[in-house]
Parts: sequence; structure tokens; C-alpha cells
Amino acid sequence: MQKLLTSIWYGSHPLSWLLWPSSLLFRALAGWRRKAFLAGRRPAYHAPVPVIVVGNLNVGGTGKTPVTLALLQELRQRGWNPGVVSRGYGGEASSYPHRVSATDTAGVVGDEPLMIHLRTGAPVVVDPDRAAAVRELLQPGDVDVVISDDGLQHYPLARTLELVVVDGQRGFGNRHTLPMGPLREPMERLAEVDALLVNGPGTHVSLKQLSQWSVPQFTLSLNAGPPVALNSESEAALDAALQGQVYAVAGIGHPQRFFATLAQMNIAHEPVVFDDHHDYTELDLEPYEEGFILTTEKDAVKLRALRHLKAAYVPVDTQLSGELMDVILARLEHFKQHHRHRY
Repeated sequence: MQKLLTSIWYGSHPLSWLLWPSSLLFRALAGWRRKAFLAGRRPAYHAPVPVIVVGNLNVGGTGKTPVTLALLQELRQRGWNPGVVSRGYGGEASSYPHRVSATDTAGVVGDEPLMIHLRTGAPVVVDPDRAAAVRELLQPGDVDVVISDDGLQHYPLARTLELVVVDGQRGFGNRHTLPMGPLREPMERLAEVDALLVNGPGTHVSLKQLSQWSVPQFTLSLNAGPPVALNSESEAALDAALQGQVYAVAGIGHPQRFFATLAQMNIAHEPVVFDDHHDYTELDLEPYEEGFILTTEKDAVKLRALRHLKAAYVPVDTQLSGELMDVILARLEHFKQHHRHRY
């Protein structure tokens, strides 16, 4: 089913127009819901600190989490004390809101929130109700800016600034809303966001194509670091293992980006794809134990539970341009002066 949808969304599958009526209905419902919050007919929580949403129009992976990590670092360097909220997709905590700790598992809090906390030590709270997550995050009183990792369409949480991330190669696909296309909201939504961040070069996203929405556009590049061993046993044999049989295991929204990164690093590998947010078991990886597993940092927070696995992960970072940070800081300064939200 996923292959069929990908063909429809990012190709020219002849069945695509059969989904057009459903797509029109989805578009109408999404627009009605957004207007209800804008008009105040449905309540939204207005936090006492600025809220930055890092989201996307597309379903699937576009690179939001590396942007969240970079934004955490940039804000810290400028004297802010950021915290993160997330839905916690893929996790199931016993109660919400749940404050992420280093002893949590991805099965409890989700892989991306756990990865963010382990990498940065920043306070992270998960809750499907992001407004409740923000209230919990602000309880100690030290967080002065909130980053919502995803949540562009979660309108019960008012926001100060919106950043939309899109994959440069896949772009917005056929530019239709679900289920005919990959979009959660129509392209016109771009006219209302603060910046569009294009993840990597590509031909599907260009200034000319987006000029009608006058959205500030910035290009991102993901930079891969050297592989990091998952455990001490793997670390001892890491260099030699990378010269042998390497299985590149990815359970992310767009695994081809990971495989392309390994190719750029001149690491020969056999690609192994699992569903996004896959909950790994030992049986899943048993066919690859004779070789060495190289995976993403997001997958690694789940694979670390398999203590005897011979594996490493590739950390990925991005840098936010000075021009983009100027846009973000100007909005934050405006909030400090006027204490106003988008909604």
C-alpha cells in the first residue's frame, strides 16, 4: 500500500484521479478546522512564552528533527533556554503529559523525543495534547521558549512562529491533499508561515514555483558525522566492520536519504527498509547479525535495547543560516515586546 501511495503522490499513477473527490473533502475539512481556530470558535492555548512550530505540509519525513536540534543549539547560544514538546508518536506512556528522561524507552515516549533529549539534554515533554505538554514543560519556570517538534496542524496550541520543512528532492509531490496527494493542508497554507526550509538540493522546490505565496525560503544541508558505535563491543571493531558486510537499516519516513548519505561517505552497504517508527525486535534483525548494522540516530534509540547487536549509527546535523535566525529572533523579540501570538 505504501509503495502505491508513493507512486500516486510523487509520480504519475493513473489511479490518482480516482482519489480526487476524497481529496476535495479532506481539503474542505482541513480548511474549516483551521478557520474555526482563527475565528475563535474553537479555543487555543496561548502560552506565556513564545512557541515555535517546526512542521511540514507533507506526511512522512522531511527533516524536522535535525532542524529542531539545530534550533535548540542556536537559541541556547543566544541566551535562550528552550524546551521541546512532541506528540510522542510511536510511544505509549502510562499517563500524560510525560517528561522524557534518559531511562525512558522509545516504546514509552517515541523515538524522536527520546533522541532529542539524549542528544541535547534539553527538557522534552510528550503528550498528544500539545497544550498540556507545554503547561507541563513550563512548570519548573526555567524554559523561556518552546519548540514544537511537528504540530503545524495542531491548532489547539497557539504559536508565535511557524517553520515548514520540505524535502528538496520530493518537494510537495503532486501538490494535492490526502489521499490523492501527500499534503495535510493545501499549498496556500504557505502564505501564512514564517519560513520554508528546503532540506537539500532538488528540482521539485524552487523560488519560481513558490513565488505566489511570498514565503521566505532557506536551503538546509544535512551533514553526517562519523559513525558512532552502539555499544562497547561494536566500538572495538568499528573501523574493520565498516569495510565488511554492512546492512544499512532504516525505519524513517524517507530512508533513501539515509542510503544516499552512506554512498556519499563511500560506505558500501545493503539497504534494509522498515516502516517509519518501527518497533524493532531481535527477530527483525536476526538475518543481518552476520554482518554489521549501520543505522540512523533515530533508529538507534530503539536498537540500543538489543545489547549484543553489532551496530553503529550515523549522527546528522544541520546549520541554520544567519538570515533565518534573524527572522526567528525578530519574531521572538516582537513577542517579548508585545506578548502576542499568531492565534
